[in-house]
Amino acid sequence: MKMKSIVAFILCIVVFSVQAQQKATVYNATLDEYKYPYPVKHFEVSIEGQPYKMAYMDVAPVKKMQNPQAVLLLHGKNFFGAYWAATIKYLTENGYRVIVPDQIGFGKSDKPEIYYTFHQLAQNTYKLLESLQINKVTVVGHSMGGMVATRFALMYPNATAALVLENPIGLEDYRLFVPYRNLEELAKEEQNRTAESIRNYHKTYYISWKPAYDEWVRVPSAQLKSPDYPKVAKASALTYAMIFEQPVVYEFRNLKVPVMLVIGQEDRTIVGKGYIKEPEVIKLHGQYPELGKQVAAAIPGAKLVELPNVGHIPHIEAPDQFHKALSGFIKK
Repeated sequence: MKMKSIVAFILCIVVFSVQAQQKATVYNATLDEYKYPYPVKHFEVSIEGQPYKMAYMDVAPVKKMQNPQAVLLLHGKNFFGAYWAATIKYLTENGYRVIVPDQIGFGKSDKPEIYYTFHQLAQNTYKLLESLQINKVTVVGHSMGGMVATRFALMYPNATAALVLENPIGLEDYRLFVPYRNLEELAKEEQNRTAESIRNYHKTYYISWKPAYDEWVRVPSAQLKSPDYPKVAKASALTYAMIFEQPVVYEFRNLKVPVMLVIGQEDRTIVGKGYIKEPEVIKLHGQYPELGKQVAAAIPGAKLVELPNVGHIPHIEAPDQFHKALSGFIKK
């Protein structure tokens, strides 16, 4: 009888533990319960007359250095600052100060229902750097972060020591071949996301799936269960509209800073690919090997690094190759 009581007690503990874990996997709009790899701070920005909190990590170099060079890491559309963990570690161990913001509308930052623009995101980022007394920074942008980074370098060339574009989106004008979706349609699609659909989309980023990639599916999937997920969905729809409607491809030639493009050669990303019905149109676009060459040729003096057998996220899929290219470029 005593043994049965002990077993029942253990089962209760197990059930309670499982329930607690399940509860912990529900994240709100600003990922309050999700731990980033480094301490997170907040910076207040004003947009459309209202104050909003912009989350960021400011990670000091491991080595003590006088006036360490600063590197700014800008995340992609379906990500947030935490996915830069390995790159932050690499850079800080090599003497760099690293700033990693979550743009407004993403990660631990507020998710307001506003008119999103790359100009506004770039300005928010510049004001953050000003508050940190950083006058010049190497800007690294991945995916959508590449569009933000490009806009930042165009608006603030004197603050941009160099620009690194890692498989950026926006290397072509999606308006020319992706069927238009209005904001209501985009928001409805975001509301209908499932853990399975998120995973299937993320699988397109890599050559082959690894368990390490599960984290970047798990976090947004856990937000689906939150009562304030509609806020996340609306912000996501608004930022998709920003990508569709505000191309940067026509302005690459105007960049006046040193630029390196790092292009995983297996990437075939097209924003809005699911809306395209004609297979032949899909085959003509999202061809990163060719797009990388075209954009590198358009940017005065740009360096192109092509990574074979790598997909959309080199800093996760091939970190050693990415970090080698990055450090070699910014040391010059």
